[in-house]
Amino acid sequence: MPGEVAAMWEDLLCQAAITAEEKFYCPFRDCSAMLVNDDDGGEGITECECPVCHRLFCARCYVPWHVGVGCEEFGSLGEDERGREDLLVRELARSQSWRKCPHCKFYVEKTEGCLHMTCRCGFQFCYACGATWSQTHGSCQP
Repeated sequence: MPGEVAAMWEDLLCQAAITAEEKFYCPFRDCSAMLVNDDDGGEGITECECPVCHRLFCARCYVPWHVGVGCEEFGSLGEDERGREDLLVRELARSQSWRKCPHCKFYVEKTEGCLHMTCRCGFQFCYACGATWSQTHGSCQP
């Protein structure tokens, strides 16, 4: 038997010995290496490195590592908000107390003045609570 066939047979035997509940795959499409969840019920591993491609992923939700964002919050993000750069901007916005326009979801920063914001999309809102701005709105405090 050729050596490469024997190696493939050995790999398949090892994979067959692992239960479906223990198996998962690297979330990166260009890798997809089979991995084994050997968490023994302890505190749980979250940040994990694929031993094949050496990239970080979340061992709870099996997606590329989402730094600074919990699994539940990450799951609620749209596909266009899950990129590495998007998560870094999200973390920066959180640290700087930036807000998102309730209409267009573009980040805005209050540098001076009152809580009345006019976004670049033209939507007017309260910086403190995000409500649509009106002449009677004024109960929020900075």
